[in-house]
Amino acid sequence: MELGLIGLGKMGGNMRERIRRAGHTVIGYDRNPDLADVHSLEELVAGLKGPRVVWVMVPAGDATQSTVDALGELLSPGDVVVDGGNSRWTDDEKHAEELAAKGIGFVDCGVSGGVWGLENGYAIMYGGSAEDVAKVQPVFDALKPEGEFGAVHAGTVGAGHFAKMVHNGIEYAMMQAFAEGWELLEAAGSVTDVREVFRSWQEGTVIRSWLLDLAVRALDDDEHLAALRGYAQDSGEGRWTVEAAIDHAVPLPAITASLFARFSSRQEDSPSMKMIAALRNQFGGHAVTAAAGGEKGADAPGADVTPPVGG
Repeated sequence: MELGLIGLGKMGGNMRERIRRAGHTVIGYDRNPDLADVHSLEELVAGLKGPRVVWVMVPAGDATQSTVDALGELLSPGDVVVDGGNSRWTDDEKHAEELAAKGIGFVDCGVSGGVWGLENGYAIMYGGSAEDVAKVQPVFDALKPEGEFGAVHAGTVGAGHFAKMVHNGIEYAMMQAFAEGWELLEAAGSVTDVREVFRSWQEGTVIRSWLLDLAVRALDDDEHLAALRGYAQDSGEGRWTVEAAIDHAVPLPAITASLFARFSSRQEDSPSMKMIAALRNQFGGHAVTAAAGGEKGADAPGADVTPPVGG
C-alpha cells in the first residue's frame, strides 16, 4: 500500500524504513529538507492515490493540531489520518470529530519501541472504527514485531493513546524500582560489584526483562554512572496517567511515586535518577545531562534534544 508519513525524526525515520522493508511505498515529509521525500504537505497528498492514509508523527499539542488542521483542508472523504505521536486521548476525540465533519477517518496509535524499533519492531496500540483501522492494517502489520503479539486494536478513538499512556506509567514505576535497587546496592559496602549483580539477574530471575538488559548495557558504558547528573525529565504521559487515575478513582501509588521521584530529581543530584536517565537514553535515545565536569549531555555526540516518543 501507499502511506504518507509526516515527521521523520528518530522514530518516524526508522518507521519509514521498516515499512519500506515490508514492501510498501512511503512518501515522507519533514520540515528538515535533508530528511524529506517531498517538501510540502500539498506535495505529499498529491503523491498518494485515494483512499489516502497519512500518518502523523510529530510532537503532541500544537504541532499535531496544526498538522491535522492542514490535512483536513487537503484530504478527501474516505481518506484516513493516523496520529502516531504521544497525543493525549482527549485530543484524539477532538481530532476525530473535526475530521469526521469532512468525511475523513481518524485512527490514534500509541507506538513503543524507541530507537530499537527498526530491527525489533514496534508495539502498537490503536483506536478507531473497524473500517478506518482496516485501511491502515498493512502498515500496522509491517511495524509490529514478528510473531503473534505486539499489536492490538484497543477500542474506539482515543483507546490507543490511552493504552500507551498506561504503558508509559507502568514503565515509570519499573524504571524507578530498578533505580532504587541499584542505589541501595551501590550504598552497601559489602556488595563489591553492583554491575555484575545486575548482570546475574538477566537469567532465571522473576525480574529479568528488557529494561534490566538496558540497565546492564548502561552500566557497561559507565559502571557507576559517574558521567551522568541525577536528573530525569518526564514526557508528560506519566502526569496524564495519574490524572486519569484520579478521574477514575483508581489508586496508582507506585506509578504516582515514580512520577514524583522524577520531580525530586530536579531539586538535587539524585543517585537513583542517574539510572532513570541512563535507561531513558538506552531505550529511547533521550538526551542526558552531564555531571559536573562530565562529557555527556544534550550536546554530546548522538544525543538528541528533540523529545522522542516514549517515557
